[in-house]
Amino acid sequence: MPGQEAPLAYFLTWTTYGTWLHGDVRGSVDDTHNVYGHPCLEAQPSREAVLRERLAETPYWLGDAAREVVARAIRAHAKFRGWRILALEVRTNHVHLVIEAHSHSPNQVMAQCKSWATRTLREQDLLGERKRVWTKMGSTRSLWNTNAVRTAVDYTTRMQ
Repeated sequence: MPGQEAPLAYFLTWTTYGTWLHGDVRGSVDDTHNVYGHPCLEAQPSREAVLRERLAETPYWLGDAAREVVARAIRAHAKFRGWRILALEVRTNHVHLVIEAHSHSPNQVMAQCKSWATRTLREQDLLGERKRVWTKMGSTRSLWNTNAVRTAVDYTTRMQ
């Protein structure tokens, strides 16, 4: 945003491996459907089926214990980095995080949170031999004003 060096916060969302593929009826974002405020990719059952066939492992769903471990790992890493979590919700197949983390880019924050969560899940023996836990990318939205931050926090805490 002009005149402002850094966003106030980031709104990050990522999914677990294989649980929300392009073409899903819920919509998704790909390289050509990724502009904020524009339509998501519409349902394409044939695309989803092709992607499902290509999965290297079964889809991964977070159970109650795994959800708690992921939340604890993200909170611990945020504290270690000096980041401020404004809202965090770990669901069975995705994570929403609203965070102040001015020292890192949103992609770096998301990558570090995924990594720490995966490491902690492995330490707690909640993954077995599984190699893939998360999708490669995720949604990284910069929040430039207090209204955007408030909306993201409200969505994360009340709309899930």
